[in-house]
Amino acid sequence: MYNTILFDLDGTLAPFLQDEFVRAYFQLLLRRLVPMGWDGDSLIRALWAGVDAMIRNDGAAVNRQAFWDVFARELGTQALDLENILEDFYTRDFDGARSALREDADRSSLIRSLREKGYGLVLATNPIFPASAVRTRLGWVGLAASDFDYITTYENCRRSKPNPGYYEDILAQIGRQGGECLMVGNNPVDDMSAREAGMEVYLVTDYLENAGNLPLEDYPRGSFRELEALLNALPRPR
Repeated sequence: MYNTILFDLDGTLAPFLQDEFVRAYFQLLLRRLVPMGWDGDSLIRALWAGVDAMIRNDGAAVNRQAFWDVFARELGTQALDLENILEDFYTRDFDGARSALREDADRSSLIRSLREKGYGLVLATNPIFPASAVRTRLGWVGLAASDFDYITTYENCRRSKPNPGYYEDILAQIGRQGGECLMVGNNPVDDMSAREAGMEVYLVTDYLENAGNLPLEDYPRGSFRELEALLNALPRPR
């Protein structure tokens, strides 16, 4: 029986489709940076290059460094001046991307119930954003960073999904074995790869991300409402 539950954020706790979220996010980002003289197309290309560097990160550096090294290589060293500006953006302007939500959702009662039972809780969101952006998105579903024992961000991770090493690093940080953990997510590649680290998994299907149309029969799965019923029925962990 597991004693720790890991939750993905985008498309799992936060009810939106990834493409719609990215579109809203980029619109807000360009609205902030283009008037400062930055070329929109170049910014987006550099951003995706930085994301790719984080996804491919083999542990040589934290994701934050991997991102900014590539971002600055694409745009020039002057792009490093944007880090503080983006920190402000993620704290304020980024909140507008909540327009991508497909429904109102407050996950606080579920998380509070699990906490009261004694479960460890990890927000295992792909660590390609800074902590400020994660805190903003948590607020869209009635949650705060303090609701979790550990949160993965680009400041504290050296690997990303779907690398099983990402999950192994989490286990090392929280002092758990894979068999003690349940990973909940909406992507059969990014989230279900937790199995390779020995974790149990559950695939949430409301806002499923399955671009490769992979078979899903091997995974326990269902809607978020079905997941809630399952988790609310759990006994206290031993």
